[in-house]
Amino acid sequence: MELNKESVILRDSYGRAIRDLRISITDRCNFRCFYCMPKEAMEWQPKSEILSYEEIITLAEVFVSLGITKLRVTGGEPMLRRDLESLIERLAKIDGIEDLAMTTNAHFLRGRAEGLKNAGLQRLTVSLDSLTKERFTLLTGRNELDRVIDGIDAALEAGLDPVKVNSVVIRGINDDQVVSFARFAREKGVQVRFIEFMPLDNGKVWRREMVVPGDELRRLIDEVYPLERVVSGNLSETARRWRFADGAPGEVGFINSVTQPFCGHCSRIRLTADGMIRTCLFSTVEHNIKALLRSGASRDQLVEFIAATIEKKEERHHINDTDFVQPLRTMSCIGG
Repeated sequence: MELNKESVILRDSYGRAIRDLRISITDRCNFRCFYCMPKEAMEWQPKSEILSYEEIITLAEVFVSLGITKLRVTGGEPMLRRDLESLIERLAKIDGIEDLAMTTNAHFLRGRAEGLKNAGLQRLTVSLDSLTKERFTLLTGRNELDRVIDGIDAALEAGLDPVKVNSVVIRGINDDQVVSFARFAREKGVQVRFIEFMPLDNGKVWRREMVVPGDELRRLIDEVYPLERVVSGNLSETARRWRFADGAPGEVGFINSVTQPFCGHCSRIRLTADGMIRTCLFSTVEHNIKALLRSGASRDQLVEFIAATIEKKEERHHINDTDFVQPLRTMSCIGG
């Protein structure tokens, strides 16, 4: 951790500045996406083990005092937590926050998107892996596509900007819908981001041949809707972004975590719903800040723990190594 006159900056041992904190607020979800959560009953964390809103705010304030400027609320499905708007409002009021976002499946957005916007939520990412009812039901275990699309419309109507749509692409399952998603981006004016299938699934079904490289998807779209590269200048941005050459609204992006890792510019850290810091999505170890917090630790002790944990951030993930070990916890437990 280094101290400047203007700000405190958390840096890991590789010199990367940590600016982005992803806060999972629940491990529960009303969908059952096979790559994230099993169809059978989950063993949910007891409510007593889940961080309270007061604890989340306390930790968020400490993280922000150390240079975090971007917060993302995730789950599970974060909208399953009661009074989510009150948490968003309190997070938005933390001095130093430049960007406050949330990831959701959009099922509960109609009727609540405007309230979330008024509470201080700036932008939204919706998880959506298919645009056909049959495939959507197969992937999520729920026949709720219409409601999700309506939730995206509600977010747009509320003025959340941008609205991003994340689609995990799996060969042989939904890779034939990439052009349809590009059309959806154009029609709705949203940013669709295609994510390479990663080994975080509960059933351990991930195989390399199921990964569809982002460059392959981009070529498929470019044949129908010619694309132009968007250069943002933000090295820590995970998606390679493209706009439509004909000036149509919307964008497509490609998060190529497997075929083109971007670990060298990673600025992210994660806080799980049960109070564990994860230094990488694929970490095999976690750091229990909840125990420290609940023991009555001082702010200085929390700062020292966070700084020491950041020092342990991995140089990169090891998906492409022969000795790769998949994390024990799946995406619904880790947080998006």
